[in-house]
Amino acid sequence: MASAADVTDDNMNAPPEAVVVRFAGDSGDGMQLTGGQFTLSTALSGNDLATFPDFPAEIRAPQGTLFGVSAFQINFGSREINTAGDQPDVLVAMNPAALKTNVESLKPGGLIIADSGEFGKRNLDKAHYDSNPLEDGSLAKWQLLAFDISQHTLDAVKPYGLGNKEALRCKNMWTLGLALWMFDRKRQPVIDWLNQKFAKKPEIAEANIAALNAGHAYGETAELGGPMQQVHVSPAHSEPGLYRTVTGAEAISLGLIAGAQLADLPMFFGGYPITPASAILHHLARYKEYDVTTFQAEDEIAAIASAIGASYAGSLGVTSSSGPGIALKGEAMGLAIMTELPLVIVNSQRGGPSTGLPTKTEQSDLYQAVYGRNGDAPMPVIAACSPTDAFECAIEAVRIAVQYMTPVMLLTDGYIANAAEPWSVPDMSQYEAFPVTHMTEAQESGFLPYGRDEKLARPWVKPGTPELMHRIGGIEKAADTGHIDYSPGNHQEMTEIRRDKVLGVADSIGEQAVDLGDLGGKLAVVGWGSTYGPIHQAVRRARDAGHDVSHIHIRNIWPVPRNMGELLKSYDRVLVPEMNTGQLKTLLRDQFLVDAKPLNKVSGQPFLIAEIMAAIEENIG
Repeated sequence: MASAADVTDDNMNAPPEAVVVRFAGDSGDGMQLTGGQFTLSTALSGNDLATFPDFPAEIRAPQGTLFGVSAFQINFGSREINTAGDQPDVLVAMNPAALKTNVESLKPGGLIIADSGEFGKRNLDKAHYDSNPLEDGSLAKWQLLAFDISQHTLDAVKPYGLGNKEALRCKNMWTLGLALWMFDRKRQPVIDWLNQKFAKKPEIAEANIAALNAGHAYGETAELGGPMQQVHVSPAHSEPGLYRTVTGAEAISLGLIAGAQLADLPMFFGGYPITPASAILHHLARYKEYDVTTFQAEDEIAAIASAIGASYAGSLGVTSSSGPGIALKGEAMGLAIMTELPLVIVNSQRGGPSTGLPTKTEQSDLYQAVYGRNGDAPMPVIAACSPTDAFECAIEAVRIAVQYMTPVMLLTDGYIANAAEPWSVPDMSQYEAFPVTHMTEAQESGFLPYGRDEKLARPWVKPGTPELMHRIGGIEKAADTGHIDYSPGNHQEMTEIRRDKVLGVADSIGEQAVDLGDLGGKLAVVGWGSTYGPIHQAVRRARDAGHDVSHIHIRNIWPVPRNMGELLKSYDRVLVPEMNTGQLKTLLRDQFLVDAKPLNKVSGQPFLIAEIMAAIEENIG
């Protein structure tokens, strides 16, 4: 079997360093669950991995249609894995629509495993096939293994008395069993999970386990030869420690809790369901023992308003949403900026505008994050580059919010939120705490609600503190006293103070580093957010080929690190790949007058390594 797109491995007899597998089927076929359990087994086998769940944009598209296809891709290997892979080595297609929408991504010579039982005329018509591709020779450039998975599943679960519809729901487990055999994975973790999930319905658990075992046995005993072979991928080298798989949504949730603990604050999360941000609310609701209160509000405005109220009361207020919900929260963000209260706002970006592509990934909210409020309303903006990086970014967002008394926006996207990767669980004793002290008594010179410390942060006072009463609200405040004052001179002064406070965050974030390559040279590829993996791999390949190219990845979008302008000008050319029409490129041009060149993609899919590699070769001359 060929190696993954992340790896060049010409010796086909040697164990591959990495393999990319994509499971695809109807949104009711359980492909996300199959991929998730295959990921768990892969992690337990010691491989490094990265995943890409790809959901339909509609809640429930008609069964068997092209719009209803759900896919899950995993890249796993014995070396460092940074992306979910460019082209799958193996495509598991559960119906014609899954085959049609995914087969062109499969690398030449790759393996197709298809459920021939689903390739009847009705499903072929829904997928707009004029003839059966399993029989007409149109798949000749790939290896094909087609057999009736549906019937094999029905045979396996027949002893358990399930109806036909319920029995066919087990075919994802049959497929998973075959995949576990093919890649030498253990079944027991999946069996344990099934017993736990269906503890109150043991007959369902037993049927699914029977299907899992039957799929595994089929691989062992069918003696098909040809493309059906077992592949062993050796464990990746890793430092000793405690590891687990984590998605971006889980990592953000844990990072917010860790940040609140380091700040010695209770946390209040106010949220409203929206794809793909809802998972943060679901995860945080499980951690009440860490003084976390979660609240599902009636709408986006109520969600952020409740979080602002919690911050006013002395807790760490947190809210999250995606682009449309962030737009609704805009006025309340201005209130938090005017009142100068700490608040963390998580934006899990998705394709837009409007409802757009709810389940597809994009990076098109950078303008919204940096500029998208009425008035001069500056706010620090941080962008996570991977699921595990989201943990560190969440802690950093909390630190900035409480130390500078400001709202902070943390950007992720649908890819980061849903994707999983191995995470070395950190030792929290190694993190420097930043405990918050609420003001409890006035200074000798008197109480100034809008007096400033060295970071230009005003004091944080819990309501009801004796002798520290003060006004709070959205109308402009007088410098120092906080009285209502919308005189021209005062507004000028307060606007500049709020601006300078946010710009001052750059003093505590350190200088921008070069992730791969040299300080200065012919070409810098500058990215942010989830483009990290494909950029890093492309730059690594380009450097291996002798090109003078470096990778710079920006975590602090606003304010940018102090050395950013000097660093960018040390390169002859700057290339900015991003999943929008050029938003970071515009910000860099605006701030540093560098001729940054865009590489844009707004297809709802992550960059391929090959796409960035081609752009590097074009720009390197």
